[in-house]
Amino acid sequence: MEPDQIVLTPDELPTKWYNIVPDIPGGLPPPKEPNDGESRMEALKRRLVGECLRQELSTSTWIEIPEEVRELYIHAGRPRPLYRAKRLEQRLGLKKVRIYYKREDLSPTGSHKVNTAIPQAYYAAKEGKETLVTETGAGQWGTALTYASSLLGLKTVVFWVRAVYDWKTERKFLMQMYGAKVYASPSNQTAFGRKLLDADPKHPGSLGIAVSEGLEYTDMAGDRVYCLGSVLNHVLIHQSIIGLECIKQFEKVDDSPDLVVGCLGGGSNFGGVALPFMGEVLQKKRECEFLAAQSEAAPNLVRGEYRYDFGDTAGHTPLMMMYTLGHETAMTPIKSDGLRYHAAAPIISALRNKGYVSAVAYPSDEELVFEAAKTFLETEGWLIAGESAHAVRAAMDEAKKAASEHSDVADKGFDEAAQMADQKTGGKFDSQIQSGEQQAESALGVQDQDQGQQDQNQS
Repeated sequence: MEPDQIVLTPDELPTKWYNIVPDIPGGLPPPKEPNDGESRMEALKRRLVGECLRQELSTSTWIEIPEEVRELYIHAGRPRPLYRAKRLEQRLGLKKVRIYYKREDLSPTGSHKVNTAIPQAYYAAKEGKETLVTETGAGQWGTALTYASSLLGLKTVVFWVRAVYDWKTERKFLMQMYGAKVYASPSNQTAFGRKLLDADPKHPGSLGIAVSEGLEYTDMAGDRVYCLGSVLNHVLIHQSIIGLECIKQFEKVDDSPDLVVGCLGGGSNFGGVALPFMGEVLQKKRECEFLAAQSEAAPNLVRGEYRYDFGDTAGHTPLMMMYTLGHETAMTPIKSDGLRYHAAAPIISALRNKGYVSAVAYPSDEELVFEAAKTFLETEGWLIAGESAHAVRAAMDEAKKAASEHSDVADKGFDEAAQMADQKTGGKFDSQIQSGEQQAESALGVQDQDQGQQDQNQS
């Protein structure tokens, strides 16, 4: 019997994170200061965890994972299995195309976000911080950080996009059970939030607004530190654990993806699975293509401009070179709200600008993506998040396209896992399933089972 799962033992867990920045051709455009106001870079030094800021600016290709973090990773269930989606392949009528997916939903909180929550909380505790402050869009990042904080004896304050806060009540309760204070954003806790509520008491909020509130709230007390769930370099470095595991797992079955597909809002989900493979492409060690699946509600890679912009609505962050829709752009709330962010991570934006990343955006009514989620549920048995469903939709579309284009050519195939596929001489899709928040959220992944059911039922 050929098993569906490809597993690694705890002894095979990677000991280092991968930083793609040194491998990007021409380098990564540095952050800039705006023309007015305080120095945003100096502000980051007091707002962010010191070690995370050092990793943000690191030029080292490999960064050691502390032994204590590796122990917490293993406690949280890493390494995670890679699955072959044989039943989905059969439903799609694929004979030469192979599809794989990474089970990031098996984390305690249901997504890849734990991969960066644990190290950020660990470093904050070592630096003597007592309260972690953050934003969350779909709710996954906020949950992950409260989980990590709980394990390390820290407090957490979460500013949650109001449009999602109002309907994901069970996820709010879960954060509170971990000990977090959770505020709907915009809130009355900050001057920026009160300003928005004065103009519109029913303001739905956005991830950029939640970031602005979190940064302002952090400044109010010295024991607070801000932790970001996506977009920034150090977040994508931590999330590389996903792709590094996948590379080892593909080696075990003597296979290799030709297309990696992941959902993308801010970039942590897509970056986590894609960047270790991308690094080998840049080093001429493999051939592979990369596809980011987005929502028309926030198609930053598809319709954004590549220019310097703020990472938050109020302009508290440095200016970063990104594909952006504009930091003050109003975006309609969707069920897959982890994808509703105005800009893509600087690393992924730079790779997109150099032609290494393709992107597709699906209609914001979400009918196509939830149709894909239903097909995945019926065939593979896992109920995935709306964010992940964008990636599954894209992987299914690309697999069928590849099968059609190469139906008369022998030995054409495709694999899907964290969402990867081969569009050249054989083909494989690798897609990752999780319930990620993509603001700034996620790798690829499936969402936790009961929360996934709740999210799907309310979609």
